[in-house]
Amino acid sequence: MPAKTKPALSVQQVLAQNNISSLINLGQVSFNKDTYYQVLGTDSVYNYYSANTGKILPGGDKLYATYLARYFTQDSTSKIKNISLQKTFDGHYQPINHLLPVWKVAFDRPDGMDVYIETGQSRMGTFNNHTRKAMLTVFEQLHTWDFLAAIGGNQFRNAVMLIVMVAMLFSLLSGLTIYGLFWKKFKTVTQNRRADKRKDTRFVHRFHRQLGLIVSFVMLTFVISGAFHLIVKLHNDGPAQKAYAQHINSKDFAVSNLALPIADSLVKNINVVKFNDSTYYQVSDTKKNVSYFNTLTGAELADGDMQYAGYLSGFYYTGTSQAKSKTTISQIRQFDNEYGFINKRLPVQKVSYPNGENWYIETTTSELATKVAGIDRAEGLSFIFLHKYFGMSWAGKNARDIVSMLAALGVLVVSLFGFAAFIKNK
Repeated sequence: MPAKTKPALSVQQVLAQNNISSLINLGQVSFNKDTYYQVLGTDSVYNYYSANTGKILPGGDKLYATYLARYFTQDSTSKIKNISLQKTFDGHYQPINHLLPVWKVAFDRPDGMDVYIETGQSRMGTFNNHTRKAMLTVFEQLHTWDFLAAIGGNQFRNAVMLIVMVAMLFSLLSGLTIYGLFWKKFKTVTQNRRADKRKDTRFVHRFHRQLGLIVSFVMLTFVISGAFHLIVKLHNDGPAQKAYAQHINSKDFAVSNLALPIADSLVKNINVVKFNDSTYYQVSDTKKNVSYFNTLTGAELADGDMQYAGYLSGFYYTGTSQAKSKTTISQIRQFDNEYGFINKRLPVQKVSYPNGENWYIETTTSELATKVAGIDRAEGLSFIFLHKYFGMSWAGKNARDIVSMLAALGVLVVSLFGFAAFIKNK
C-alpha cells in the first residue's frame, strides 16, 4: 500500500537505529495509520519498522497480512480464527497460484473464508470458501488425478493420464470409423424394425451412436488439447528453477530515499536491488512505471527496468548474470493469450530471444514469472482455445462456462450410453 504521508525518517536512519548491517530487500507500506519500512532480513523474515519513530512493530508481517486480508475481502468485523505462514503448496493452495510464501488468514465466518496473502508485494494469492474448497478437492482428484501423484509422483501421473488420453482418442476414432462404414446398415436395420413394428431393443446403442456423432468434435478438442498439455508437461518436467538471491549492505545507502526526485503521491513502493556491481532504489509508481536510482549517487539509471530484466533473464537463462544473445525487451502490463492470468504477476518485462523464446520477468521480486518457447506457445494456445474455450470470450465468461459445461456433459452422457451398451451386450 502506498504511503499516505511522507516518512519522517530515511531508510538509513532506521537501519542505523536498529543496528541492521545487511538485508535482502526492503519495501515501504502504510497501514493502521502509520508508514513502515518492510525489511526482509538475511534470515528471510520480514520485520516492520515505523518510518516515523524507527521502532519495530512486533508481529508486523502477521498484522499486515491480516490488514490486507480484511482489505481484499472488505470484512472489518469478522474474527480471525487462525493465521499461519505457508511455504509450500497444498490441496487448497495449489501450484497454479505461483506465489510463495504466503500467509493463510482464516476468518471465523459461516462460509469458512480463507485468504492467502503475499505481504512482500501487498497482494492476494487466492481465496477459498467452503464451496471452493470442496470443488478444489473434486477437481484435483477427478480431473488432475492427484491421487496418482501421491502414489508415484508427477511424472507417473502425467504418463498414466497420457495413456488414458491416447486410449480415448482411439476410442473416438474407432467409433467414428465404425459409424462411417456401417451407417447404411444401421439405417436399414432401423427402417426394417419400424416397418415390422418391432420393439426397439437397441435404443441405447442407437442413442450412443447418434449423440456420439454430435459431440465427437467436442471430445476431439478435449482429448487433443489434454494430450498435448500432458506431453509438454512431461517434456518440461525437470529440476526446480534456480532462485535468484541478493544481499545488500546498509553502507550502500548513501543517498536518502526521501530525497529521490519523484513525487511522494506517485510512489507505490520502494524496493532495493543490486546488479552490475551497483545498488539501486527500485521505485514503483501508481502508473506501473518502475524507476531506478543509484543508492550511492542518486543518479537515475536510464531504462533501468529493462536493464534489470535483461540481467535477470541472463541469470535464469544461462545460470550466470550475463545473457549470451541479443534480446528485445518490452513491458507487459496486462494479460494476453501468451502471458495469461494463470501467471498472476504484473507488470512484467518480456525478454525475447532470437530463437523465439520469451522470458517474462517480474523485476519487483526478481522472479522468473514464466518462459515460453515454441512448443509452449503452441500448447498454450491449444489449451485455452480447445480445452478452455477462450474462443467464446466474446460472449462473456458466464456464456463460455455454460458452453464448456454443456460440452463436458455431452461427453459424459455419450460415455454413459456407451458403458450401458457394453453391459447390455453381455
